[in-house]
Amino acid sequence: MNKRIVTLLLFLLVQFSLFAQDTSNEPRNHWRISGDAEITFNIDNQDNLPYTDNIEMAGKRVAGIIEYSIDDKGKLSLNRKIFFPQLHEFKTSEDTWFHDYRAYLEGEYTDALLPKLYIKNEQFVPGIIKTVSINGILNFVHHPSKNGLLLSRSLFPSMDERLFTEMWTIKNTTDSVMKIQAGNTSLEFNDYGSKGKYSRRIQTNAPESIVLKPEEEMSFSLTIAAKTSEEKYPEEAVSKTLSKRKAFIDLMAGALQLDTPNPALNTLFEFSKIRASESIFESELGLIHSPGGGRYYVGIWANDQAEYINPFFPYLGYAIGNESAMNTFRAFAKETNSEYKKIRYAFEIEGLVKPFLKDRGDAAMIAYGAAHYAMALGDTRIANELWPLIEWCLEYCNRQLNEEGVVLSETDEMEGRIETGNANLSTSSLYYGALNHAKDLAKSLHKSKILQNKYGEQASKLRVAIENYFGATVEGLDTYKYYKEHKYLRHWICLPLVVGLNKRKDATVEALFNRLWTNNGVHVEKNSDDEAITKIFWDRGTLYALRGTFASGETKKSLEKLEQFSEKRLLGNRVPYVVEAFPEGNMAHLSAESALYCRVFTEGVFGITPRGLNSFTCTPRLPENWDYMNLNNIKAFGEDFSIQVNRAGKQIKVKVFKSNGKVILNKKITKGNSVNVTFR
Repeated sequence: MNKRIVTLLLFLLVQFSLFAQDTSNEPRNHWRISGDAEITFNIDNQDNLPYTDNIEMAGKRVAGIIEYSIDDKGKLSLNRKIFFPQLHEFKTSEDTWFHDYRAYLEGEYTDALLPKLYIKNEQFVPGIIKTVSINGILNFVHHPSKNGLLLSRSLFPSMDERLFTEMWTIKNTTDSVMKIQAGNTSLEFNDYGSKGKYSRRIQTNAPESIVLKPEEEMSFSLTIAAKTSEEKYPEEAVSKTLSKRKAFIDLMAGALQLDTPNPALNTLFEFSKIRASESIFESELGLIHSPGGGRYYVGIWANDQAEYINPFFPYLGYAIGNESAMNTFRAFAKETNSEYKKIRYAFEIEGLVKPFLKDRGDAAMIAYGAAHYAMALGDTRIANELWPLIEWCLEYCNRQLNEEGVVLSETDEMEGRIETGNANLSTSSLYYGALNHAKDLAKSLHKSKILQNKYGEQASKLRVAIENYFGATVEGLDTYKYYKEHKYLRHWICLPLVVGLNKRKDATVEALFNRLWTNNGVHVEKNSDDEAITKIFWDRGTLYALRGTFASGETKKSLEKLEQFSEKRLLGNRVPYVVEAFPEGNMAHLSAESALYCRVFTEGVFGITPRGLNSFTCTPRLPENWDYMNLNNIKAFGEDFSIQVNRAGKQIKVKVFKSNGKVILNKKITKGNSVNVTFR
């Protein structure tokens, strides 16, 4: 069997054993919040051991999934799975077509590669773990070894180079001078691929002889790097690599700051900004955001990028994120055609391999995301550039309407994993949301009243068609069936709430939060004829559900579920980000899902809905047991502003002000009401 497949199967087996318990046991916190954007493992609680988890970190030319295991005695072992996404390997005789889409230069590196240290002719063995912390960097501090040497480790990617670093800091905790001999690690591997010869190097820079006075410490590093035959290995100093990583983390911390009475929500929001924004890679398409997770690099998708994360970047004000969003939309724009044939749904491996031409409702996804993005960015030039793509996608969807007035599509974003019929609720809901966004954008761009009215009329007709076609009694609840022949509740029945269709809200909330809810959020289905489906969950479904229920005004139940879910993802046994799916994906830290977590707050809790390039409505859903909630340093609609929401007796006070202190709005409203905000 191909060694790549063997490695993957072993990895998945380990992951399945790690996370299988997560689907059945009651939630338990293994971690605690230890800073504004930091969590620390509760190592002193022996019930937490043994423990195994992994975390993904990335830069423009590298991604690493670091698996860390602590046995019941406190001993740590690490496995580093490092990807160099732009370096595509050749296929072997045993590889299938799947390799074409996952042909990343990659390798696994265990502790066997670590430098060996010797003290008085005895090999240094790190002490048991004292602390594990995550703050955008993965940090380990050991107890002193039996000879008194204390080891601290930090792991992080380079933000710019083909380089992943593990920094060691050793400290003499004795009252005597310590003499240490170091056996350096230096290994090189050569591979061949589409860009010629590749080389990978694992190297440490520890000096051969080290002398530490009492309480003195020094640092050195283990680096994993790659290059092509035309390149040199990265020579970036570890201090510079660390400084750039910290600068990125600080940049994330300084924008779009959530401030609520719940520290878990605030902290997971901070972590989510990091994971959402770090997974941006250099590619033949320019800088592009990709999901990651060990499987999806230097590629873009209509759902993950166009729909999920691109509309988030304007609020964060991340220039590289906005650049990646435009590169995504430009790539899809080149695929539009005068015959209105279906658009490709992905550009895998930088768009260099053949596309799958399957209609997943991708035109609706792109239009919905692009129209929101254009308004939230607030740039007239960019909005005009995106307009032809939006218009094409809307017309494509219009041409796919069936006799009952809903949109035909071969499947949805789950790509046929589960039956969706030939017209599903997801595609029609996204098309409905896209029409409403497009109408507002058209007005802001001074398009003709005829066009504005056209989109408004199409949305009105679709609203009725969605009700007539999908509205049904399902498992005894007056909610939606996902497709015409479907007879069970499915997670995507939340999408009408997301786009403002609230007629069946009560039953839909009941379905999501009681019938489909588990310890891991909303399951795809619970009563399917296929037993395997009942075990599946995708966090994207939970995050859309929470966004939709908050937006619909179901604040109390939504907050209860949001707090439960957030605490589990931040402090449970799979941390510190929301995940993709289980069992498929084994709860990988896909990047765009983290953007969906943030959008629960921007569009759900704070109810921000774009109305133009310089305007939005805000419908704050202040929970009954909160006196305040703030969203500071928002970078949307061409402005830098904050929203403060405070309880004022039986009313709610909403204040919107710019970074220079200028107050745009200061108004008291009753629960459930909205305010309109216009900047210029």
